[in-house]
Amino acid sequence: YKKEADYGESGEKGVSGKEADDRYSPVDVLGQIGAYVAFHGDVVDQSGSMSPAWDRIGVVCYATRKSFMDMQTRKDFQEKHVHKEAGMLYTIVMGTTPLAPHGAIERANFVEFVLTAGPQSGSPDSRTARLGVEGTIMGDGRRWGELTMRWVDEIPAVAPTERGGDVVRVVARISID
Repeated sequence: YKKEADYGESGEKGVSGKEADDRYSPVDVLGQIGAYVAFHGDVVDQSGSMSPAWDRIGVVCYATRKSFMDMQTRKDFQEKHVHKEAGMLYTIVMGTTPLAPHGAIERANFVEFVLTAGPQSGSPDSRTARLGVEGTIMGDGRRWGELTMRWVDEIPAVAPTERGGDVVRVVARISID
């Protein structure tokens, strides 16, 4: 988050970046286009040298790629998105699809996200989902290939990774799942 939200020179002052991002909640808009929040959580641990640090992760399931693109031009979405722009220092938005079918996920308290440039090993199971990254819509210029999400009961140890490298590890406490 930004330390203080930036609503521009004529905008509101004294709002933290987190408070501004909390105001960004386009759940009603998502419902109107057949999308829903599949996951939302605050980051509790991450690769040691990641900069800037991650604060929050959200995963939204869209009916189609077109519905995602169409949402960007909706006035009701744009009115909400101003809060995300004001509050977030940095955002990564990527399109993903499941690499293989998987059954229902056994829920837990936390989700570990492992984002890599290259292929990962392992198969989906009752606590793991694997996604292929089709493309990064917004990010830092790195190209990503796969995302593994693993539901865990306790916060796992997150090994340090190279800053700007091709692996990102983040653990989030589940608030919507």
